[in-house]
Amino acid sequence: MKIKKNDQVKILAGKDRGKTGKVLRVLATEDKIIVEGLNIVKKHVKARKEGESGQRIEIPGKINVSNTMLVCPKCGKATRIGYKVTGKDKMRVCKQCKAEV
Repeated sequence: MKIKKNDQVKILAGKDRGKTGKVLRVLATEDKIIVEGLNIVKKHVKARKEGESGQRIEIPGKINVSNTMLVCPKCGKATRIGYKVTGKDKMRVCKQCKAEV
């Protein structure tokens, strides 16, 4: 997967189209990511103690990786990612400005 944890991504499709955020978690087996503050869903939580009321909490939901694009830290644009192999290292490279990500 070309997107890693702590990367800055731009949402291409869905209710948060055009917004950017930081990747909190990568779910590689499902091909999905969780982005901070985006794709907010409401989760109903049952009351655990007597006298306590149940509540609805808002948490970020999963987004398919195909609906996101990495934002290059150098040029600041949403870009595709390529790879550059030097010796034993494999680096991610921005397709627009050729900078290492």
